[in-house]
Amino acid sequence: MRFLLIAIVAYLLGSIPFGFLLVRVLQGDDIRQTGSGGTGATNVSRRAGKWAGVLTLVLDAAKGAAAVLLAAVFASGPADWLLTSAAVAVLVGHIFPIWLSFRGGKGVATAIGVFLVLAPLAVTIAGVIFLAVVLSTRYVSLGSIVGALVVALVVGLEHCAQHKLRFDSVLVTAICCATLIVFAHRQNISRLIHGTENKFK
Repeated sequence: MRFLLIAIVAYLLGSIPFGFLLVRVLQGDDIRQTGSGGTGATNVSRRAGKWAGVLTLVLDAAKGAAAVLLAAVFASGPADWLLTSAAVAVLVGHIFPIWLSFRGGKGVATAIGVFLVLAPLAVTIAGVIFLAVVLSTRYVSLGSIVGALVVALVVGLEHCAQHKLRFDSVLVTAICCATLIVFAHRQNISRLIHGTENKFK
């Protein structure tokens, strides 16, 4: 029962469309009609400016962190599966928000918030690699995909270094979140392959 309640609360928290609301307030427009159609920080910055994009990033990350911290209150420890439930649900809520007909963002900022709580070292390493990819290619989508995979890789390496012979909740969370983020970027991947992806200016 706790898993279901935590998942529902985390999903609803993740569904809060901060990017959509900011653009609606600042521009009076629907962010889903701009660029990629996503509600995340990159698309918001294209429509309402970089500061609006930064604020969206912070708020989306905050809801990811809040969902995991809320689950931690009821968890028995740092490897409790309640944390996985909350982390995956908040990301699903962001990508498929009930308030916007299940059409949201790509989940990157929300995942940052999740892993700042669960695996800060992995986020730090992924952040450096993300910046390197974006600065060298100007493709935020590519940096985001690589960053998500790096988080899962680093968590996996940490797992192996601790000589664990089974999956634990943090590793499963990293794999599930990376999978969701790559899936959310499926159209970006197609555009990258065909050379039609927008570069960040």
